[in-house]
Amino acid sequence: MALPQAYPLGPLHEPASALMEPQPCPQNLAEGFLEEELRLSSELSQLRFSEPVGIIYNPVEYAWEPHRSYVIRYCQGPKEVLFLGMNPGPFGMAQTGVPFGEVNVVRDWLGIGGHVLTPPQEHPKRPVLGLECPQSEVSGARFWGLFRKLCGQPEVFFRHCFVHNLCPLLFLTPSGRNVTPAELPAEQREQLLGACDAALRRQVQLLGVQLVVGVGRLAEQRARRALAGLMPVVRVEGLLHPSPRSPQANRGWEAVAKERLNELGLLPLLMK
Repeated sequence: MALPQAYPLGPLHEPASALMEPQPCPQNLAEGFLEEELRLSSELSQLRFSEPVGIIYNPVEYAWEPHRSYVIRYCQGPKEVLFLGMNPGPFGMAQTGVPFGEVNVVRDWLGIGGHVLTPPQEHPKRPVLGLECPQSEVSGARFWGLFRKLCGQPEVFFRHCFVHNLCPLLFLTPSGRNVTPAELPAEQREQLLGACDAALRRQVQLLGVQLVVGVGRLAEQRARRALAGLMPVVRVEGLLHPSPRSPQANRGWEAVAKERLNELGLLPLLMK
């Protein structure tokens, strides 16, 4: 039996509400991208999830201010490369609204700020503290830390690249444990990821992306499935996920990732 609805999206505060109004000709790519994200969030709000899901966070909604700032600042023009994560982490995007959004990186390197609201339902073991969150997300610190070393300034990275998550939702069990989309019941998982796949196709075409780099095997697999109809114009490749749950990543993710970026021919785009 499905749980009571833990999410739909509540009303977005004023700037977001304005973006939700039909705008057939976005003024720029950033606004168009935000509209696509809001469209997906609206679609996902109609879905229902059963065990093991207890609570769902959507930082595109409650962390709208920093999320919008990230997109507006860094997605003004076409992007050759899209680094694609799977979904928010509890101490990353769930706090800051930025993919792989470890608090210190978001605040001190990306220069993103903004007020973060409280989710409609908040788990006591997973409070949303926004940019005041004291806990670092290892995956985000590793991911952005590499590009900080390579690029020096974020503008160098974002000249050609952008970072986005396939799914905007964070799933938690009643006990507060993180639930990945892969752990959802099959029918619910495919409903969720089917909508996310369709959104990804629109987003890739909007940005003019030529290469999607799935960060982690699941993100890579879903990108290949979603973008099959756009290949070979759009390539899909993979990059080891920087998760601390990965023994390989814990043995030296930065070196492995840098070697992979070199194999993909991306280092010249990223070097400061």
